[in-house]
Amino acid sequence: MKRIESDGLGSVELPEEALYGIHSYRAMENFPISHRMIDDELIDSIVLIKKAAALVNKENGDLEKEKADAIVKACDEIMEGKHHDSFIVDAMQGGAGTSANMNANEVIANLAITFLKGKPGDYKLVHPIDDVNMHQSTNDVIPSAARLACIDKSDRLINNLNQLVGVLEEKADEYGDVIKVGRTQLQDAVPMKMSQSFLAYASMIERNIIKIRENMKHLYSLNLSATAIGTGINASEAYYDKMIGKLSELSQKDLSYFANLFDGTQNADDFVSLSSSIKTCALTLSKMASDLRFLSSAPNAGLNEINLPAMQSGSSIMPGKINPVIPEALNQAAFLTVGHDMTIALACEAGQLELNAFLPVIFFQLFEEIEILNNAVSVFTDRCVKGISVNRDVCAVDAGKCYSLATALNPLIGYDHATAIVKKAKAEKRSLFEIAEREYGLSREQLEELLDPLNQSGNPK
Repeated sequence: MKRIESDGLGSVELPEEALYGIHSYRAMENFPISHRMIDDELIDSIVLIKKAAALVNKENGDLEKEKADAIVKACDEIMEGKHHDSFIVDAMQGGAGTSANMNANEVIANLAITFLKGKPGDYKLVHPIDDVNMHQSTNDVIPSAARLACIDKSDRLINNLNQLVGVLEEKADEYGDVIKVGRTQLQDAVPMKMSQSFLAYASMIERNIIKIRENMKHLYSLNLSATAIGTGINASEAYYDKMIGKLSELSQKDLSYFANLFDGTQNADDFVSLSSSIKTCALTLSKMASDLRFLSSAPNAGLNEINLPAMQSGSSIMPGKINPVIPEALNQAAFLTVGHDMTIALACEAGQLELNAFLPVIFFQLFEEIEILNNAVSVFTDRCVKGISVNRDVCAVDAGKCYSLATALNPLIGYDHATAIVKKAKAEKRSLFEIAEREYGLSREQLEELLDPLNQSGNPK
């Protein structure tokens, strides 16, 4: 069975019980781009705004109680995870998100109609625009919903980053007594504690968490009530007075209005700032992942300082080969984040005058980069870092034969003489201890103290 719906362009046939309507259907036909539907959290955030609007409009006497209650019930069902399959619009769409907003309006309206014992499409009972979209525009609903979704996604990422910090700190405690060779430019440098490596990574992540949180703060300002461009046309003063408070209550977030609603409607730089901080975090995580791959190069022809958990066979031809696949996955998540961040920056710049038409690609890329990095961090923590073990004997041997130990002799005999000792020790394949004692008459007690790797590793952290 079919039903007919009409708009300014003509009429279309829809399945009789479909919760979507003509506007959603046209958008589905127009944008077979990514074949990926609107993000679930964005759907729920849009619907939450619709619920808040219905409650405010009911309180203000602008929306009949029966209609408002049906709309609220429809919103609650959708936010419970039901009916998401009725959101049929591709995430990559033209129109600054109008299709996503209309899809939400139609699904909510038709679901509310069924609660009022009507059939989908009977918009005399509940109208998608006049009732569900009352006092709203795509141009204030969609950016506001995206900000809410970004807050939730970023909170999950931060939670996983904090878990990674905790695991790194545990590794520092476990291997605090291990001395290893520090390296600069892939060459032997001075000794350090293994704990200092782990704690440096933890400190880096904590710093990036602070940056992400700082950029998240701007997402709590919304351009709701701006409607089309910032003038607030068709939004009542009573709606403006109550809407941000109602949404704060429902979302359990301390939200506020943009100081300038025109600014909040036409600019997307807060999304760029968030993406930039996530990109920075991804790059530093990728550097750490690469470090771990390098330090674990093994078992017989590499550094072999640490062991990464063996997760799967590494070759279809070389028996027994194991590869660092989990750090490699984190590397690739970082590469993706960098590319997405560039797209977001370009789309932000391309906005013109009173609206950015390219919000859909900004949200598409930003949601994906956060989700993928979040998943990669979780896997990296659970399936790599937690299982790291340190080869104590390898580290001890390498630290003991490191010629950079001679650095500690500089204050006593000078850089040039210390260099000569290193050169002679290498040429004769003898220890620094022997050369320094023989050539410069340094006492055994002095050398034992100065050339002890433990004494050169600095403070415990």
